[in-house]
Amino acid sequence: MELIKKNIHMNKLKCKSTMQLTLDDDFNVPDIKPDVDRIITQQGEVKINEINAMNGKLMVKGELDFNILYFSQEDEKPIHNITGQIPFDEVINMEDTCTDDEPIVKWELEDLSTGLINSRKLSVKSIVRLNVSVEELYDEETGVMVEGPEDVQYISKKIEITDISINKKDTFRIKDEILLPTNKGNVVSVLYSDIHISNMEVRLLEDKFTINGLMSVFILYSSDSEESPMEYYETEIPFGGTVDCNGCNEDMIEDITFRVLNKNLEIKPDSDGEERVIDLEVILEMAIKVYDIQEPEILCDVYSPSREITPVIQNAVYENLVVKNNSKYRIADRIRVSDNQPNILQICHSEGSIKIDDIIKSDQGLQVEGIIDINLLYISEDDSMPLSSLNGAIPFTQIIEVKGMDEDGSFEVRPNLDQLSVMMLDGEEIEVKAVINLNTIVFNKIIEPIITDLEIADLDIEKLQAMPGLIGYIVKKDDTLWNIAKKYYTTVDTIMEINDLEDDSIKEGDKLIIMKRVDAIT
Repeated sequence: MELIKKNIHMNKLKCKSTMQLTLDDDFNVPDIKPDVDRIITQQGEVKINEINAMNGKLMVKGELDFNILYFSQEDEKPIHNITGQIPFDEVINMEDTCTDDEPIVKWELEDLSTGLINSRKLSVKSIVRLNVSVEELYDEETGVMVEGPEDVQYISKKIEITDISINKKDTFRIKDEILLPTNKGNVVSVLYSDIHISNMEVRLLEDKFTINGLMSVFILYSSDSEESPMEYYETEIPFGGTVDCNGCNEDMIEDITFRVLNKNLEIKPDSDGEERVIDLEVILEMAIKVYDIQEPEILCDVYSPSREITPVIQNAVYENLVVKNNSKYRIADRIRVSDNQPNILQICHSEGSIKIDDIIKSDQGLQVEGIIDINLLYISEDDSMPLSSLNGAIPFTQIIEVKGMDEDGSFEVRPNLDQLSVMMLDGEEIEVKAVINLNTIVFNKIIEPIITDLEIADLDIEKLQAMPGLIGYIVKKDDTLWNIAKKYYTTVDTIMEINDLEDDSIKEGDKLIIMKRVDAIT
């Protein structure tokens, strides 16, 4: 008698942890820059340069790159900027069960603030969140059928498995050039820039997938124009492409996330030698996961009327995909200028980010609570403060409908700001309209008993001989023909034949004649 086995590919979340880093440093204003009278705004970007797992610890090296836009009264061109970086080197303790696995590290800049110590010295403070997770991909060997004597009985069942067919990283390069309109002056130096990727769409094809998205570009720069020493320009560029991905097809489920790994904005001369061409290069890091829903048949139970067979059972733990969707929501609110700030004359640029405060499981699904953090750069009505910024937060609460999620199911919600429009109502108030995209993936934890081996022994002859040869049996609640046949050392086919049953369906109260198999005791 031989147990035929098959490897089934399974995956599960092994462990995860979160860590907050506080970065704080002071910076002197470079000698070539004028004194700082007032900070207008700031921007920052976290870069992870190195990740090493060793001896149960995760070492993460990176830096916070920042750009501070400020106002000075000492120069004919009053708007200037200062760039710098704060390096960090942190150690994260890993759980004992995850020390030998390769971790997935994600990061985000939760907060960035700058302060004026004096006219030649600035302080920079930030909070960086590191999210670490370890996924386990493994093959579980389970019995699928039995080869042996004809009287060996076995039943199988189908189980649903979310097989992670593809799990890899890749990059996608976006390269483009923008020529400034004729009504804009030549660029002397870029003071502030923002590149934002939104409206990402992915479509799986045979051994490849397509990407389409939108790249928003904004620059604030000092100009060689005497009339307008400071100018700005904003535009949107659609982009797309195809990425090779062997093993995927249209029927699979993609879970592909994008992160800006590197972006470079450089001003180049045009055909006339004037600094009017914006050369752009953005590298997106893609975390590519492609799932395939499979329904393999596995062995449930085995017995024989002529031998004592005991299945060796162990529990396989894995995760099954419940839902993967993109939910879009429209948010609208108003933000007022504070009393200590100048009124708005003209809006230059608006940018926003989504911060999730809490995700609560409910009967309806997942209740997501958070804010849209808005930063507005504008030309003010006050000539002594020509450029200013306005920060505000728009709270939101949204329900993501999820059906079939278990209490101990795992989930991940990835927020994206797909659209942001800001309209000036008057000098003191703006109206903000946004479309947020909550990319959600939910898994249930499954514990499945599987047969890994068979223990075979001779029957207890005395026990069999003590059993009557013919039994009248009244079907009880939850009885099946399989369980009855196994208990009385016969087969389902034999019971059906004696009782003239067309199929194996029985119900409580049915009367059956059970005949013990003669060869079971011979």
